[in-house]
Amino acid sequence: MPSIDDFRFESHQLLLELDAATMGMMTLVSSRCVSGPAWDAANERQREAYRSWDAFMNTPPIADTDKFPAKVGTSN
Repeated sequence: MPSIDDFRFESHQLLLELDAATMGMMTLVSSRCVSGPAWDAANERQREAYRSWDAFMNTPPIADTDKFPAKVGTSN
């Protein structure tokens, strides 16, 4: 069974990729490159990074997750 540390690690890795992909797109925007092959590749990278993170965050709950705090600053 995955632990909370496994969850945090995987989430962090996915968020790093999402952040890098988004930053890549913003770099292209600031250099006025919002079309063409570079833009298409950056757009697809960002879209896939978001899909991966969203799929990870919306997987069915695992056993014992009811032990996690319901909200930050509260406990069950």
